Amino acid sequence: MLYTRAMQLAIPQAPRPVPLTRVPGAVFRLVQVVIVGLALMALVVAGTWVVGRFLVEERTFLARAQEVEGQLMASTLPPKDEREGAEARLEVIYSVGKVQYSAAGVRTRAEYAEGIGRGARVLLLVDPHAPDRPREAGYVRERALGLGLVPWGLGLGALAAVSLFAWELRRTLRAELAPLRKGMLVWLTPEQPLEESTRERYFPATYFKQDQKHSVRARLGPRRAPVRNGDKVLAAVLSSLPGQARVIDEELARRLGWVR
Repeated sequence: MLYTRAMQLAIPQAPRPVPLTRVPGAVFRLVQVVIVGLALMALVVAGTWVVGRFLVEERTFLARAQEVEGQLMASTLPPKDEREGAEARLEVIYSVGKVQYSAAGVRTRAEYAEGIGRGARVLLLVDPHAPDRPREAGYVRERALGLGLVPWGLGLGALAAVSLFAWELRRTLRAELAPLRKGMLVWLTPEQPLEESTRERYFPATYFKQDQKHSVRARLGPRRAPVRNGDKVLAAVLSSLPGQARVIDEELARRLGWVR
């Protein structure tokens, strides 16, 4: 039987019944993960709504837009060494019905804009509901091809966010409960003396199993006094979590009824 600080331990054999609510701090950490996960989901939903609205507006524009021939009055180009893949701005005049309009800041590809000069004909797309906001036809249609992939990207992003949340939730539950329920209990020898801390601590330690020395990274909760046996501390190690150990503190041992 194991003895420590005049406490007699009565630890059941694995698998052990370990409720989450009896593990100090476990519920709080789980709630933190859930809150962060819900915040992540909210960001994904908000982003999807914004992008979805943009896609609907773009498709509505393309469905209503009419081709109009305009005339280039001026263009604003980026520096020559920065034009590849960049945008330029055009100033054009055009007519819709009997009304003539002028517009500045019409976006297009810089490579296209540098090949045309003042007075050149420019094909525009104009929404009859907003005739004063034309777009350069080639630029708009080129972008529309890429927009068709956006819903797939949104779907993959949402799936990745849900998968990340589920993985982190599972990882937290596993880290909190699996070693206590199914782990082998060992006496760890910390490589350095342990000092009390208000934060969760991770420290290197070793233990022996069948005359073989094993090194682990042990975890001890904040303000927790580990169950001790001289310089050694009690911990649970799990074969599926190699190189890790969960230190058993006195409060945890009492809550789980491992102290007689």
